[in-house]
Amino acid sequence: MEAARLKILIVDDEPDICQTLADILEDEGYQVQTAGSAAAAEEFLRDQMVDLVLLDIWMPGEDGITLLRRWADAGLEQPVVMMSGHATIETAVQATKLGAYDFVEKPLSLDKTLLTVAHALEASRLQRENRDLRAQTGWVERPSG
Repeated sequence: MEAARLKILIVDDEPDICQTLADILEDEGYQVQTAGSAAAAEEFLRDQMVDLVLLDIWMPGEDGITLLRRWADAGLEQPVVMMSGHATIETAVQATKLGAYDFVEKPLSLDKTLLTVAHALEASRLQRENRDLRAQTGWVERPSG
């Protein structure tokens, strides 16, 4: 899938991080939107579809883990990459258990961030393709045992 057609939502309360990440991702051909809070992200996602979310863990008001938990409960299918400069290993594990695709530490490494974004988008594409092929063929997974 072409990067220019893929939309990424960056959710971070630090405007400089949002702008820097947006500039880098736009240079790679992605369409990028930003939200400065969990509430702004939810409002955006009510009206828009995205292919990937980059979500900060520590934000004023509602934190990224709480938002990720709600999205997981609602069945959000887009991959979510968590970001934080203050997280612990336990927080990263918790985010992964809630369905986050990966976790990147701040300050963000440009190469690692771009690679993580590309891998998350490819994994999502493969999951959609797999689901579509199963639906087309009527394939039903049977329990083993």
